[in-house]
Amino acid sequence: MSTHPYSQAFDILATLVAVVHVDGKVVFANSALEDMLGVSKRHIEGDSLSQYFLKPAGFESVLKGAQNKAFVVMRYDAHLRRPIAEPLPVHVIVAPTDKESEVLVELLPLEQQARLEREDRLIDQAQANKELIRNLAHEIKNPLGGIRGAAQLLQMEVAGRDLVEYTQVIVHEADRLQLLVDRLLAPHRRPRVVGEVNIHEVCERVRTLILAEFPRGLKVVRDYDISIPDIRGDREQLIQAVLNIVHNAAHALSEKIAVGDAQIVLKTRIFRQATFGKNRHRLALELHVIDNGPGVPEEIKDRLFFPLVSGRDGGSGLGLNLAQTFIQQHHGLIECDSEPGRTDFKIVIPLA
Repeated sequence: MSTHPYSQAFDILATLVAVVHVDGKVVFANSALEDMLGVSKRHIEGDSLSQYFLKPAGFESVLKGAQNKAFVVMRYDAHLRRPIAEPLPVHVIVAPTDKESEVLVELLPLEQQARLEREDRLIDQAQANKELIRNLAHEIKNPLGGIRGAAQLLQMEVAGRDLVEYTQVIVHEADRLQLLVDRLLAPHRRPRVVGEVNIHEVCERVRTLILAEFPRGLKVVRDYDISIPDIRGDREQLIQAVLNIVHNAAHALSEKIAVGDAQIVLKTRIFRQATFGKNRHRLALELHVIDNGPGVPEEIKDRLFFPLVSGRDGGSGLGLNLAQTFIQQHHGLIECDSEPGRTDFKIVIPLA
C-alpha cells in the first residue's frame, strides 16, 4: 500500500490523480487511476507516466516546462493508453506541489467532465429557477388579490347578467392563477418528513396508480435489484417525483397506447463510486424510467426541467421541475437521455 503523504486525501477522489517526479516517474497513483487503467498501483508507481499516453512526447514536453517553471498550471487534451480497453480521451491538468521535484497530474475523462459540467448546470439552473419562482410569485400574488377583489366589488355594482358573467370570468381566472402560483411555490414550502423508504415500494405505488389511469395498451415492466437497501428520505416526495416522470412518459406514449404496444420499464440498480454535484459517493441508487415513446422534442431538451416548459398541449410544465426539486432535496439528481424510440430518465440518489 502507498505511504505517500497525499494517499489518504487523493484515494477518496473520483478523478484520476498521480503525483509525478519531474523525471516522469510516478510517485503516487490514486485508486481511481488504478481502476481506470486496469493496472495495479504497484506497477504504475515507479513507472514512467508518459508510457500510458498514446502520444508520450506531449506529456514529456509538459514535464520539461514544469521543471523550468514555464507555467503555473498546464491544461491540454490527450488519450490514455489502457492495456485491456480502448484508449480514453482525457483532459490533463498539470500543477506544482509543495515539493519542487514533483507535480500533480489530474486526468479528467472528457465524458466525465462533460457530465460534471451538465450536473453543475442543472444544479445552478434549479437554484436560479427557485429564486425566479419566488420573485415571480411575489410580483403576481399582490396584483392578483387586487384584481379579484375589484372584480367582486364590480360584480355587486353591475346590473346586467352579461356583465356579471364577465366579472365571474375575471374572478375564476384570478383563482386559477393563484392556484398556479401556489403550485409553483409548494415544493419549497412543504416540510420534509424523513424516514426509511424502500424504493421498490415507491415504484410499486407509482405502477399501481399509472395502470389504474391507463388500464389498456400500456405495459409497466419491473426490473428491480432487490438487494438495494432502504434509503433515508421523504416517501411522499419520492412517490410524487417518480409519479410525475412516469406520468409524463405515459402521456408521451398516447399513440402507442392506442395500438397496444406502449411500454415503460422501472429499473433499479446500485451504482458504485458515483460522482455527482462534485461529490463522490461510495454507493448510489439509480432508478431508470425508460419508455419506448417518440422521445423528447429537440427544442425543449435543454429546458426540460425549467418550470412552465411542457412537451405536450395542455401540460402545466410543472411536473418535471417539481420532480427535480424533490430529488435535489434528497441530494440527488435527475438526468434525461432521449432519442426517438427510447427515453431514459435516470434518478440518482446517494446511499453512502
